[in-house]
Amino acid sequence: MESNNYSNVTFDYDYSDASNEIYPDFAEPYFMYVMTCIIISIGLPLTVAAIYSLYSQVQNNNVAPIYIINLFISDIIQFCCMIVLVAKPDGKIYEIFFYINFFGVMASVGFMVCIALERYLGIAWPLWYRFRSTIKISLAVCVVVWTLPLVYVLPYYYWVDHRVKNTISYVFLLVPFPLLIFFLGGTLKSLSAAISVSSDEKQRIVGMLVLVLLIYTLLFLPSIIWYLVGEDRHNDTFSKLTFILLRFSPLADLILYIFIRKGAIDKLLASLCCCRMDSDDKSRSSA
Repeated sequence: MESNNYSNVTFDYDYSDASNEIYPDFAEPYFMYVMTCIIISIGLPLTVAAIYSLYSQVQNNNVAPIYIINLFISDIIQFCCMIVLVAKPDGKIYEIFFYINFFGVMASVGFMVCIALERYLGIAWPLWYRFRSTIKISLAVCVVVWTLPLVYVLPYYYWVDHRVKNTISYVFLLVPFPLLIFFLGGTLKSLSAAISVSSDEKQRIVGMLVLVLLIYTLLFLPSIIWYLVGEDRHNDTFSKLTFILLRFSPLADLILYIFIRKGAIDKLLASLCCCRMDSDDKSRSSA
């Protein structure tokens, strides 16, 4: 089996002979290779820098950075696997790193749910969250999130029963979507009645939840649709689009760093306003 047959698939890849009939002669276009190299060169150093910066913010009463740090670690796994996959090794090496990358993707989805859940509990159940949210509990949750993708990935590597694999796929890939919507809706409802939360903090919380939902919807959901709609899997354009969107997800996760840093949004908006004012002044002086 040639290595270029592996690069088409995001979620439903079967390394059996039957996969050659489903994904015949797919070759990754050059623009996808270039785009992947750009994503790696930008995302990998920024992600490492973000982890180093967030590590100093972890406190017993502030466990939110723990989930984001683990999300970034799952992104680093994906970046490292991308480096190997774009090199296009042959046979078993490609297969191994494909599944490691798959493991990183599933872990990142899990930590996105944890981030949204943590924000929701902090607003909707503040007293419970204050006494129950500790570093030990957060680390235990992280261990569970790292373990769950193994339950999903290992069957793909060892099991032959396609119905079992498909059932696990539906459950694992579709559960985060309604959860993220629920957490966002519940947080918005609770924030309207929260008096002790400042307006800046409300903006940061809502912005983070909206961003998590957007990342999942725009970058992960197309691949899920591609998986569910089996008759459209021969559409190379759609499959390539979902594949490159999924590769953008580790880079998009870095935007969460803006919302976890206090004052970062204000600085960003201030810089944007300054740039706009400078452009307006230049246009007026030229007129």
